[in-house]
Amino acid sequence: MKKLFFTLLVLPLMALSQNNTDYGIFENALLTPNPSQITQFEKAITAHNKKYHSKAPHGVRVYWVTNGPNTGSYVWVMGPFPWSSLDQGPVLQKEHAADWSANIAPYLVAGTSNQSYWRGHTELSRFPKDFTIKNMAVDYWDIKRGMHEDAMKLVKKINQVYAEKSPNDTYGIYTNEFPSTKEGKDLVVISFFDNTSWLGEDNEIPKKYEEKFGSGSWKQFLKDWMAVTNGGETEIWVYRPDLSGINGEVKVAARQ
Repeated sequence: MKKLFFTLLVLPLMALSQNNTDYGIFENALLTPNPSQITQFEKAITAHNKKYHSKAPHGVRVYWVTNGPNTGSYVWVMGPFPWSSLDQGPVLQKEHAADWSANIAPYLVAGTSNQSYWRGHTELSRFPKDFTIKNMAVDYWDIKRGMHEDAMKLVKKINQVYAEKSPNDTYGIYTNEFPSTKEGKDLVVISFFDNTSWLGEDNEIPKKYEEKFGSGSWKQFLKDWMAVTNGGETEIWVYRPDLSGINGEVKVAARQ
């Protein structure tokens, strides 16, 4: 099985070109429908997305979680979009809110929803070719307080290894815009893969890392990584094109 950290750095979600004032954001909503009303929920979320979220920058993709505490839940992902676009987005339309409240909210289990916003870091991500989303490995990391800068320096070193030793691998790095010490989800990497067999492949990252930085460097990297993190967790998401407002095509040009 791929190590948790390996999958962390082998993947992409999506991100806009960044500058100091406007950068790509993804809005993620964790939705848990009543088990007895899944059919009604899926019908309602499909109609909502087709009507209000079928175009960039507020296009939506929906994923189904297959493992962990959120198994069976759905993740509603809008973006990438700049923060400024929300001032004129569909969420400000009265009919949008009314549709969600009347047609989707009644099928959700109360108290289970969770909203988060993630910033895409194109400088630490790689999108070497166009691809179509099918499955994703989503790795969350809890960064220790005051260690964010040190953690990102280590991520940069891994990025250098992949750029040189595995240039065809695709991955994206994202940070939580509103991190919580209680939740512990500060950094996320999303891996896109077609076949489940990918999860069992050995990407030989220790060997490649030491080819890049010298003998013993991988052991030191692991020591440094454990010093800046409190641990992490992995979820597998399956893309649901039938429930989404936009397709799963990701273009390289839109990620640079």
